[in-house]
Amino acid sequence: MARMSLLLLFDLLLLSLSCSPQFSSATVKTVSRQLLQQQTQQSWWQSKARLPAEPDRTSSVIFPLVGNVYPDGIYYAALSIGNPPKPYFLDVDTGSDLTWVQCDAPCVNCGKGPHPLYRPRSNQLVLCEHPICSYLQLTGSAYNCKDNSDQCDYEIEYAGDESSMGVLVSDFFTLQFTNGSILRPNLAFGCGYDQQGWSTSGFSPTDGVLGLGLGESGILSQLHKQGLIHSVLGHCLSKKGGGFLFLGDTLIPRSGITWTPMSSSSFGKYYSPGSASLFYGKQYLISRDFKVVFDSGSSYTYFADHNYQVLTTALAKQLHGKPLKEDKDDGTLPLCWKGNKPFRSVSDYKRYFNSLVLGFGKRTLLEIPPESYLITTKYGNTCLGILNGTQAGLENINLIGDVSMQDLLVIYDNERGRMGWARAKCNKNSKL
Repeated sequence: MARMSLLLLFDLLLLSLSCSPQFSSATVKTVSRQLLQQQTQQSWWQSKARLPAEPDRTSSVIFPLVGNVYPDGIYYAALSIGNPPKPYFLDVDTGSDLTWVQCDAPCVNCGKGPHPLYRPRSNQLVLCEHPICSYLQLTGSAYNCKDNSDQCDYEIEYAGDESSMGVLVSDFFTLQFTNGSILRPNLAFGCGYDQQGWSTSGFSPTDGVLGLGLGESGILSQLHKQGLIHSVLGHCLSKKGGGFLFLGDTLIPRSGITWTPMSSSSFGKYYSPGSASLFYGKQYLISRDFKVVFDSGSSYTYFADHNYQVLTTALAKQLHGKPLKEDKDDGTLPLCWKGNKPFRSVSDYKRYFNSLVLGFGKRTLLEIPPESYLITTKYGNTCLGILNGTQAGLENINLIGDVSMQDLLVIYDNERGRMGWARAKCNKNSKL
């Protein structure tokens, strides 16, 4: 399939995934699941006919995304794993490295996901001698190998008291590239048999996590080391639901991107443009000690306690005398307001708020308009999609989550040590 044909197909797929207000979340997920599974099956049969002998870093992989900030609180992609390949829906997370799926090893504590549990074979176990195992155990895993021939156990903890415990395995991932190639690289990932803090009592829209962080255990790093792509990724999360994710650098627009150096000294595995100044409208709120990281695995944005208090104070002053009153009964998020009548969308109330602006370096700005830090709840109120990060265990880090990256093309270019962004209509990729 030629590149233009693939992009056209992907454009049509994204349009079908973009949820309209008249459709329920369940309906959108059902249709999306069917489309993505059809794509998976097609890729499998095509892969039997054509497998390039040599890797090609001049191409990229595109994944359509499903989900939204509210009410789902998640964006996920479908990946095909195994031989024959089976689909798994994975939460797209740039804030962690290891990809894992719920696993029957057997499972100790797993939620009911959209697909059957992944079942590994004994010859798929990754041993302690593997470099990825060494990396995992050096970066905070509770397990330490005693012998190189042992299996590699892991435990990953996330903010919010969530965790996954399991064993490292490897299997084939079926990937279709924009140059028409279909490859099935063997990649290491987590077979998670004990999940804590996740939706283990009810239905979960995902089967696991797609770790896209900077670490060696990440899918991006593994694909790069195998010579398949350049170490670049980008995502575009649509306000209307859905969006797209790409791995590789061939889809970076030639112009229109605001670039800034990526900071690596203070933030470890996180993608960070460094420290920033914060403005609310034209009001200068916080100086350049405002440390920022980007994390697509977080539904909402988090500010460290002092910064959060400064922001909420500025909002209170801004809303004084306006027809919005704090509503402590909503319960959707910690800080909500109601109007004289229920709000139907952000258009009903965004005129009462100003944009937030992050300033990096001398001239690099990121504008966060009201629709990228406020949500409209099912009760007809509006809530602040920026939460107190210190209370959530993030200490002094300010985390830019999905709510503030909606309709924003965000690019993480590890090859050139830079990050970039541009406003975009993320329910279509025709301009890439």
